[in-house]
Amino acid sequence: MSKRKLLISGKIPALAGAALFLAPTAPAQAPTMKQLMLDLIHPAANDVLLTVSRGGPSDDKEWASLRHNALTLSESGNVLVAAQSGSDARDEGWRKAAKLLADAGSDAYKAARSKDAKALPAITARIDASCTNCHKQFRPNVFPGGLK
Repeated sequence: MSKRKLLISGKIPALAGAALFLAPTAPAQAPTMKQLMLDLIHPAANDVLLTVSRGGPSDDKEWASLRHNALTLSESGNVLVAAQSGSDARDEGWRKAAKLLADAGSDAYKAARSKDAKALPAITARIDASCTNCHKQFRPNVFPGGLK
């Protein structure tokens, strides 16, 4: 067998394995809003807020954790924006609130990447405000009376 045929024949099984790995599968059931909040957004927001309230990251491991959590918030905000596709005022309020989270998460990620500890308190205030304002509007059982 020529060297070229051997190389090609060696690639075929690898390509077939890759095709099996990349083959489309049945889509997983999308998480509920409660699952997103409890398992993704709330822990990430808490970790960012606690890290900054305790004086900010003190080593590379904490900066990496802050980057991870900030990126989680940014992308979660984008998912929440996409989750509402209607055009009524409630949907617009939802998109606005979700965009505030996405933008604050993105800014926190940029600050964490550049290790800009001075920028973090103002950004975490925006993260906290985005959560509080959204919950006042869309979780009246958490904030009885809604927005005032």
